[in-house]
Amino acid sequence: MATDWLGSIVSINCGESLGVYQGRVSAVDQVSQTISLTRPFHNGVKCLVPEVTFRAGDITELKILEIPGPGDSRKCGDLQQMETGIPGVGCQVGPSQNGTGKVLKKPISSSAPQNIPRRTDMKNQDIIISPQQQCSKSYMDRHLEALTQSKSFRRRHNSWSSSSRHPNQVTPKKSGLKNGQMKSKDDECFGDDIDEIPDTDFDFEGNLALFDKAAVFEEIETYERRSGTRSRGTPSEKPARYRHDENILESEPIVYRRIVVPQNANKEFCTDSGLVVPSVSYELHKKLLSVAEKHGLTLERRLEMTGVCASQMALSLLGGPNRLNPKNVHQRPTVALLCGPHVKGAQGISCGRHLSNHDVHVILFLPNFVKMLESITNELNLFSKTQGQQVSSVKDLPDTPVDLVINCLDCHENAFLRDQPWYKAVVDWANQNRAPVLSIDPPISEMELGIDAKWSLALGLPLPLGERAGRVYLCDIGIPQKVFQEVGINYHSPFGCKFVIPLHST
Repeated sequence: MATDWLGSIVSINCGESLGVYQGRVSAVDQVSQTISLTRPFHNGVKCLVPEVTFRAGDITELKILEIPGPGDSRKCGDLQQMETGIPGVGCQVGPSQNGTGKVLKKPISSSAPQNIPRRTDMKNQDIIISPQQQCSKSYMDRHLEALTQSKSFRRRHNSWSSSSRHPNQVTPKKSGLKNGQMKSKDDECFGDDIDEIPDTDFDFEGNLALFDKAAVFEEIETYERRSGTRSRGTPSEKPARYRHDENILESEPIVYRRIVVPQNANKEFCTDSGLVVPSVSYELHKKLLSVAEKHGLTLERRLEMTGVCASQMALSLLGGPNRLNPKNVHQRPTVALLCGPHVKGAQGISCGRHLSNHDVHVILFLPNFVKMLESITNELNLFSKTQGQQVSSVKDLPDTPVDLVINCLDCHENAFLRDQPWYKAVVDWANQNRAPVLSIDPPISEMELGIDAKWSLALGLPLPLGERAGRVYLCDIGIPQKVFQEVGINYHSPFGCKFVIPLHST
């Protein structure tokens, strides 16, 4: 008798955890107490599997939505499904010809979904039961009641399709032209029949095996040989095309020794880019400055250039923009400038003037002499117009460490100054202050250096400085190239885009 109910459309409620299923009965097993539905819907959404099997132990409620019978009732269900799309609502059907027909009107269940896609074949309608089917219906009711009382449950499927919507959640009915257009677009995008989706996975290895890599590359190489073009990255003796970073013209080999002096250099330096800078003797350096002065590079110009370059280097050593900015007015750096009564001292005074103009607290030490050089007098007049402080006694120098000490005490010619009391007192103060020292144009002999320097700044070309001079820097004081040639130096500027460059010992 169980086969008499095959093809009936039923609604099975499995509780809140599993939800509501609807479908056509495809099998009823009395031994294992199972019932199978074909083309099932889960909470109003069509399942991806063609058949779902339930055990009676998990069935909470079972409703018969349609029993296959005469064509009138089926047609009524089809018409009602197309018009409303709501399950459980049947149409009013009059009595049958023999007057004994019944109309079973199923009420709307809150757990049943209200929107079912129209492309399905499931039909939810009121059904007419003829007297010939009353007996079969009573047997089916008893059989289904026995299924619901069983404790066993089994559900068999290949993949699971579930909806995040709660079983009791009712989908709101959309209205309006805009919602209709959106629904139409959804149908175009997601309206394909699920049965058409292939169950097998794509065979990547099989399709990859169909690709003949050697034949394809051979075809590419044949085409390139005929057309004369090469793929990017393929080696070629004569490339027909160039990238944006390739030179069309071949560049000449780099010459690192661009400065040649007439005599063998006692010491050589090199720049960061690898250019060789030889040192010159003090006599050749002095001759170079005198020839440059004869051609118009006067002492005043040289002092100004030296002061600018030395002040730029000092500002960099003091911290540059990280230290000298409007937010750090409370951290104004202090520089002690130690100068002697000679041209080297005048270079230091020029440097102090530029530092004071850049908001650096400059303390200038210069001993008192009855007669000063004109260059020193001119630089002192300019320095007095700044906020810098000038002292002539070691007692007026600060007791606390300063940020930087600039040494311009030593000179090449006036060696007797090192025996003066003021010189020895200043040297002792500088060595005890523990501040880093920058020497401007220091002398060659290490015996003439009273203060050990951390950095030394050479002018034009370096002298063969010793280890006590520290790290050597070179500044451009504006000597023309032909002036170098006039003294026998084959010169090519090593400065590039800078006026002060570091030198490294070779």
